[in-house]
Amino acid sequence: MARRNSSLDPQAREALTRFKMECAKEVGLLQYVKENNDHYKGDVPCRVNGLQGGPIGGQMVKRMIQMAESQLLK
Repeated sequence: MARRNSSLDPQAREALTRFKMECAKEVGLLQYVKENNDHYKGDVPCRVNGLQGGPIGGQMVKRMIQMAESQLLK
């Protein structure tokens, strides 16, 4: 079961969810985002889950790095 960080502000959590959805749409994997596909995945091998979710997380990291670099240049 995934741990939830209860200290995260609800507005921040919503912003991160929107950001995740944008990144998933960019890489064409929007159907694998939990908010769009909340069915039971306990029978799915971890390799498959990684292949589905890994590119989304990778895109999120790339965009966060770009945002941080642009902030440093200002």
